[in-house]
Amino acid sequence: MISTAIRVARVGSAAELAAAVLMMLGYPCLMLAALVPSTPAFAAAAAVTYLTDLYLHRKGTYLINLLNKVRAGLSTRFLVRELLLILLLARLELAEEPVFYAAIACFTVFFGLQAPHGALVTLIGKRRQLPVVTRNVDLASRLTIPEAPPRRLLTKAGQKMLHLDLAAVVGLVVYAFTDAAAAGYAGVAATLALGTLYVALLAPYLRARRLPPRPDKVLETVSAWLREYRPETVLYFSGSKDSAYQVNMWLETMEQLDSRPMVILRERSVLERMAPTTVPVVCVPGGVHLMNMDLSMVRVTLYAANVGKNIHMLRVPTMKHVFIGHGDSDKLASVNPFSKVYDEVWTAGRAGRDRYAIADVGIRDEDIVEVGRPQLAPIEKGAGDRKDRMPTVLYAPTWEGWDDNPGNTSILLAGENIVKKLVAADPPVRVLYKPHPFTGTRSAQAAAAHRRITALIKKAAEQRAADARFTADPAAQAEAKAGLTRLKARLDSLSLSFDDKADEAVTSRDGIVDLRKHQEAARLRTEWNDAYWRSFPDFEHRVVTGAEPRLYDCFNAAEAMVSDISSVVSDFIESGKPYAVTDSAELGAEEFRRQNTAVRAAVILTNGADGLDQLLEAVRDPAADTLAADRAELKEYLLGPDEPTSLEQFNTAVANLALQAEARNVGQESHTAAAEDAVGGVAEAVPGGVGGEAELPKEITTG
Repeated sequence: MISTAIRVARVGSAAELAAAVLMMLGYPCLMLAALVPSTPAFAAAAAVTYLTDLYLHRKGTYLINLLNKVRAGLSTRFLVRELLLILLLARLELAEEPVFYAAIACFTVFFGLQAPHGALVTLIGKRRQLPVVTRNVDLASRLTIPEAPPRRLLTKAGQKMLHLDLAAVVGLVVYAFTDAAAAGYAGVAATLALGTLYVALLAPYLRARRLPPRPDKVLETVSAWLREYRPETVLYFSGSKDSAYQVNMWLETMEQLDSRPMVILRERSVLERMAPTTVPVVCVPGGVHLMNMDLSMVRVTLYAANVGKNIHMLRVPTMKHVFIGHGDSDKLASVNPFSKVYDEVWTAGRAGRDRYAIADVGIRDEDIVEVGRPQLAPIEKGAGDRKDRMPTVLYAPTWEGWDDNPGNTSILLAGENIVKKLVAADPPVRVLYKPHPFTGTRSAQAAAAHRRITALIKKAAEQRAADARFTADPAAQAEAKAGLTRLKARLDSLSLSFDDKADEAVTSRDGIVDLRKHQEAARLRTEWNDAYWRSFPDFEHRVVTGAEPRLYDCFNAAEAMVSDISSVVSDFIESGKPYAVTDSAELGAEEFRRQNTAVRAAVILTNGADGLDQLLEAVRDPAADTLAADRAELKEYLLGPDEPTSLEQFNTAVANLALQAEARNVGQESHTAAAEDAVGGVAEAVPGGVGGEAELPKEITTG
């Protein structure tokens, strides 16, 4: 019942639901207290509405947005409370007192101040928003970008301004209690003074010397930097904030390119979620701005996703365009007909080439290049030394997708069955559950299934912790947790050499990643990952969400994996460990293998989790792993050979395509020069020359 109410109210917990109910009931109670009238009841109801409103805002409860949509936003709620306070004073027969008129004047003027305050906050924010946001681009030596206003003035400015009425409300309630007019006047004066001061503090930040340069100046500066840096290979990306992982997975590869790299993003929200990198990053939200940038020096552009905004870059003919994607799987997205717009499509191994041939979507075989998967380097091969610990099985389902195809994800029909069998396995195994970041974003059913699976795992973890058969080492875990805290603090100070919470003008000015700190952060991140796995017993079931630990860290911590048709399966095959894939669409094992290359060496599960015992046997006894040889063969087919390394293959592919782009551009220059010479020769042969009075021959003028 409570869970249903939480879902309907769009709140995150029972505490948030309780706060929302109290806030909703608070306003009728305020009105009732004002009509009775009862000053104590009014004071109590006002306190409840203030505190619950503040709590829900800090939690970021979606209910707050819903209230705005039905015209019950924050300003309205504050105004209603103030009007009810005026009603209370009138019902207490204080309507003829000077304080009553002071209260009316106060709230009228106070709400009048909201307009200039809101305008100032909006204008400052817009004027400090740059047309191009950068990282690792030296703007500080080229542009004068002043400091931003103090963050406390602009962060949640509307809420802060409205809450300044608290002084007047408290003063007037005290007046209603005690009949002390001084308290009412003091509260009114404080609210008006603070509101006026807030507006006055913001006004100077609209002066020219406190604002960044105009957009045209910023664009000129970035263009000048481009001409100096001369990027050769660009990673281009556009997408939602939740898809930032798709660009993050390529950053390390970009850092290791032999050519000069650069990243071009199209959304500020993606930049905010992008991992630290030493590669120059330019975020250009405006299509017109991008199309006017001088990118003539770029020879190869890599695309990690098929999205509409790619057209703004694809229109540039002086570079070669390559689709590299953000995973390699048997999903339909891996054979998107849109890929015809690129000069080449790069796949991990032979499987990608065959996949396009079978799909017959217009991608020519000669346009496909096998480059391996450079991102898979962190994945450890084999199970390693597992004698002293319980085997771990990772359940990493993909998300529900954009349609309701039952084959998209196992989480809907099979997820709970898989987890129930895993947590009840005998001999026991540990379960790690790492869902796709998009899980539940489109489908309420998938979100509900995710919650149920999470609850199952947490309950099983609690039961195992209370079971005397499983013993932990509290001292070692406490030491590891202390290490996590220490490493997290150190990483926070090293991950960036600038304040990423500052406004974009300041972060563009200061957003240069220190190479030494970046390398140290990478080392500390490895230590953090090691400490994370030691911070809880090796038998404890775990739900792993968020950016850390990463998916590949979970691969390395597991002896086997259960997943769906997605790039997760293809990546896990790099480890050589046993894996299972769920036939969620119930095609049957034979047809499922025929349609999906990545499951040819997998244990096939039904929606009832039948077949899971075979996977567990392979985990417990390598001799029972009958699919080991098939996995080794499939690995090369899907991901390419181990030698040369994937990074070497990738760099070679970039270099070859850059040469093609250069050859094309030289050829175009030759054609242009020849055409100009031909026109010049004709002009000289005509009496009067170019611009003369004589007519050109008819066959020239009409041809």
